[in-house]
Amino acid sequence: MENGFEADGIRGILHQPERPTGDAIALTHGAGANCQAPLLVKLARSFADAGLLVLRYDLPFRQLRPKGPPHPSGGGRDREGVAQAVKTLRGMVQGRVFAGGHSYGGRQSAMAAAERPEMADGLLLLSYPLHPPDKPQQLRTAFFPELRTRALFVSGTVDAFGTPEELREAIKLIPAPTELLLVDRAGHDLKRAGEMSAEILARLVGS
Repeated sequence: MENGFEADGIRGILHQPERPTGDAIALTHGAGANCQAPLLVKLARSFADAGLLVLRYDLPFRQLRPKGPPHPSGGGRDREGVAQAVKTLRGMVQGRVFAGGHSYGGRQSAMAAAERPEMADGLLLLSYPLHPPDKPQQLRTAFFPELRTRALFVSGTVDAFGTPEELREAIKLIPAPTELLLVDRAGHDLKRAGEMSAEILARLVGS
């Protein structure tokens, strides 16, 4: 069952499973999208079918304006939004709570977890934007050594924001357990990832 959700400064859609496992995940979007992004919708429905309570939500910058990218100065506010979404789910389930997001949303989720080590039980980072396209020297990894939350990176093999080789090298900086799941021939939009939802979930919740 899917219902609109708005509370505690969070706005999005709550997917309630018919056979709950007791676990939950908060999913958020990239810089140019919102919580209605097709990838998030597909994954949220698959995860709910598997028993997770799923909240796919708009980051604070998207709540402030319906279109356009986030301003760099708003990153801290967006991370507060991530933390609040996870906290909200903590009050609704007895099991583990994961935080995830696509591109910018995944980056902010990971940064929030680095700032708050107890925030989430695991991270799902879809198309982590390792660097801007054609600018491999501008790595977004400064916080990686501070990340203590286990993370599953899901990336397309032809993603302009980071090659598989670049990602493998970068995640060596993370002291927490990490895994990289590649989607063959997929770009930054990860359109084919929906076909792998069962594998993604299995790796995310697996110990």
